[in-house]
Amino acid sequence: MMNRARMKTHRAVRTGMSVEQEQTERTIRCLVAKVGLDGHDRGAHVIARALRDAGFEVIYSGLHRAPDEVVQAAVQEDVDVVGISILSGAHNTLVPKILDGLREYDAFDDRLILVGGIVPDDDQAELRGQGVDEIFGPGASMEEMIDYIHENAPER
Repeated sequence: MMNRARMKTHRAVRTGMSVEQEQTERTIRCLVAKVGLDGHDRGAHVIARALRDAGFEVIYSGLHRAPDEVVQAAVQEDVDVVGISILSGAHNTLVPKILDGLREYDAFDDRLILVGGIVPDDDQAELRGQGVDEIFGPGASMEEMIDYIHENAPER
């Protein structure tokens, strides 16, 4: 029987790190937020589960959150990553409100801001210009998103 302390997690095996290295690394905290009247939450649940399975600590906002509720959750939970899942088409209205709120609380510069959903190319450029770090659309793999977070989450 294998000693549990010596068993490697999926992440440790994938990255080639030792159990000791993995245990000394800080856990990345992620907020998965459903903003606005968008009621499609299956994808957000799948993402939250994949992030948790990859070793992240995940806070899920629940449905129908106002931008200020997302900001408050990000600040209160002191998350490293704010993931905004939006399929309603209101990304150009709601995402900037979240970005502005994070700036008001001086909580923008030390967080990775991600958007998931159907965002047209023209809107993607605008959102990136406003401060969104990456946008994951349909067809993006969980592995791609997880790797992006590992490579870009702020060190605090």
